[in-house]
Amino acid sequence: MLTMESSWPAYIRPDPTLVHWAFERHARHQLVVLDDDGTVVARAASVPLAWDGDPDTLPDQGWDEALRRCMSDTYSGRELDTLCAMEIAVVPGRTAQNLSVRALEALKDHGRRAGCHDLVAPVRPSLKHAHPQLPMERYARRTRPDGLPEDPWLRVHVRAGGQVLKVCPVSMTISGSLAQWRSWTGLPLDRSGPVEVAGALSPVVVDVERDHAVYIEPNVWVRHRLTAPPQHA
Repeated sequence: MLTMESSWPAYIRPDPTLVHWAFERHARHQLVVLDDDGTVVARAASVPLAWDGDPDTLPDQGWDEALRRCMSDTYSGRELDTLCAMEIAVVPGRTAQNLSVRALEALKDHGRRAGCHDLVAPVRPSLKHAHPQLPMERYARRTRPDGLPEDPWLRVHVRAGGQVLKVCPVSMTISGSLAQWRSWTGLPLDRSGPVEVAGALSPVVVDVERDHAVYIEPNVWVRHRLTAPPQHA
C-alpha cells in the first residue's frame, strides 16, 4: 500500500505482523486518494470478514479482533461477505478538503463491487480525546439539535448512511514499559494511576511498581448497508 504521513498518536501500535499480513493478503481492499501529482493524500484500509449481520456478534475487541477474525475467516475458507474499515485517514493539513468523505464513499463503492453486504467500522470518534473521562457510551449518544451526532467523524458516517450500533469497549489494547510510554508521550509517568495522554480517548493506566502502563481504547461500531436488507414475510 502506498504510504503517507501518519495521523495516529505515537503510542497507537497494533500488532505489526498481523497488520502486514492482513493488508498484504487483502491488498485489493486497501484504497488511496491521490493528489494531482500522485501524492497520497488519504487512504482507506479495510479487511474482509465473515459476518452474520447480527450487531450482537460484532466483537467488543473491535479493531484488534477484526484483524484476528480476518485471518481466521480467510484460512477457514468462510465466505468473506463483509468489509471492515480499519482506517480512513487524511494527511495532516488536508482535513478541510472533504477527503475523508470521498475515501469513505470510495470504500463503500468498492465493497459493493466486491459483493459485500455490509461495511462495518470500529470508528475512532475524532473529538473523544477532548473528553477522556467521559464514558464512550455517553459520548457516542451526544447529538446536535438536528439529531446528528455531536462528534464530527461519527456525523460523517451517519450522513453517509451509517448506523451507530454499539460501543466496542476494548477495541485496541496497547501496553508497554514506562520507558516506552515516556518516549511515546514525553510525560514523566512517575505516579501510579490513570493519566490523561494527548490524543487518547481514555486515560492510560500507569503502574510504577511493575514498570508498566496500558491503554485500552474504546471505539464505536458503525454499519453501512451495501445491499438492501432481506425482506421477511
